[in-house]
Amino acid sequence: MHKRTAHRWRLLTTITALVFLAFGSFWLVELMLRSDGSMGPGGYGNEPDYIVEKFSVVRMTPEGQPRYLLSGAKLTHRPVEDVSEVEQPVMRSVAPGQSAVTIVARKARIRHAENQVDLSGSVDIARPATPASKAMRLKTEALTVFPDEDRMESSVAVQMAMGEASVKGVGMKADNALRQLDFASSGQLIYPPNPRR
Repeated sequence: MHKRTAHRWRLLTTITALVFLAFGSFWLVELMLRSDGSMGPGGYGNEPDYIVEKFSVVRMTPEGQPRYLLSGAKLTHRPVEDVSEVEQPVMRSVAPGQSAVTIVARKARIRHAENQVDLSGSVDIARPATPASKAMRLKTEALTVFPDEDRMESSVAVQMAMGEASVKGVGMKADNALRQLDFASSGQLIYPPNPRR
């Protein structure tokens, strides 16, 4: 009788120790998952929460007017950073009363919180001539656009043509609202002479 009781107590102690060990392991795994900053909602890290192919989106102004149209071959949204990656993006300004501007590139990275679009790979901006302004064309390999602020900047070489004039430089900042264009270095302006009368 005494041997059975001792055997039961040993078995009960072993089972209790195993239960505590299992709960301890579970708690440790949960603690590690919570402390890992790369884990997002649902514990899947920064994996895409949606992917859209051949999409088109219209961004509206606070007054409910169309501001610009964004389309592309593929959009991948990553929830942790709140960033959208776009393949073959095309941005077109459609705001009433403004010149139509079209921007194309190989890739874009849209930072939604900052309202910032980072374009890369054969970035090409075209604005047709209007009665009030000459045609404009800008080419570069990397460009950051702030659509709501109507400004853009690049840290690499930029080539721009406006009418017959052209300008090249590195490190450009352009503010369309203030009508300002600045180059940080290596600027070259080519302006043709006026035709003789």
